[in-house]
Amino acid sequence: MLRLILASLLLASALPALAGSFAGTSAGASSAGSSASSGSTSGDDKVVLQARDDAASFVASEGRIRGAQLEAALRQLRERDPAAREASDMQLAQAILAL
Repeated sequence: MLRLILASLLLASALPALAGSFAGTSAGASSAGSSASSGSTSGDDKVVLQARDDAASFVASEGRIRGAQLEAALRQLRERDPAAREASDMQLAQAILAL
């Protein structure tokens, strides 16, 4: 159920280049990573992708470790998407990891 909520949040967060990769494969993380390195994503999407390591630290530390890249990605997601404003930092960090 949580996975469905996170997927919905991701799809609604204006990451069209990543939504196809996430929804279309079980290896969304590797597809998203190759998209970012190929330059096919916008600068906004790259901010979110670059926050994956920080998101992993945040989730693993139960919210105690908050990196600058994660903070930038959270801010950007919430600026672009009203649904992201309703989500917790933990939910968004987990969604970033699901990319």
